[in-house]
Amino acid sequence: MSIARDNVIEWIKLSANTIAENKDYLVQLDAAIGDADHGANMDRGFQAILNKTQEISDKDIGTIFKTVGMTLLSTVGGASGPLYGTFFLQAGMKTAGKMELSLEDWTSALEAALSGVVMRGKAELGDKTMVDGLTPAVNALKDAVDKKLPIGKALSLSAEAARQGMESTTPLVARKGRASYLGERSAGHQDPGATSTYLLLKAAADTWANC
Repeated sequence: MSIARDNVIEWIKLSANTIAENKDYLVQLDAAIGDADHGANMDRGFQAILNKTQEISDKDIGTIFKTVGMTLLSTVGGASGPLYGTFFLQAGMKTAGKMELSLEDWTSALEAALSGVVMRGKAELGDKTMVDGLTPAVNALKDAVDKKLPIGKALSLSAEAARQGMESTTPLVARKGRASYLGERSAGHQDPGATSTYLLLKAAADTWANC
């Protein structure tokens, strides 16, 4: 089984809807330790992407991801635009020319996305950023590849790992981003970037459950 191009478009659409539904929640999380704009920024970016799904629906997956990345870079403010833009641009480079993805392909794309985010944001695991949600998700996928698990099962495990990574940010003291200015006061709050990462990976697991 594999993830077809149409499945990728479905994921993008579900991601946009999921971000819209959770916009206020993300704003609330960001209000505690940031600028209170993460939800609004992400929603604006993904609504712009939603408007482009028709024109990219006949493109290869790499082009779809690159278009998503460029759209996020140009429409999302704050740190999220460059970070999520890099996420999708790196994934796009790994999937260039592909019309479908194997589990290995998606794992490689997500690993490249993580590397790009780490390089761009200079954050490590434990810094209370989206890296804390993304890193365990990638590790879960690599483990699933080694065990030759079905795509649906692998994506479910990846989303669950992202959820646990997201929740692990609550007690942490932020060392990167706007939240780091708060020092010890940043502890006790869930990171909004790790939360939006989880929402996107959960949307992928839900969309591709039967791939």
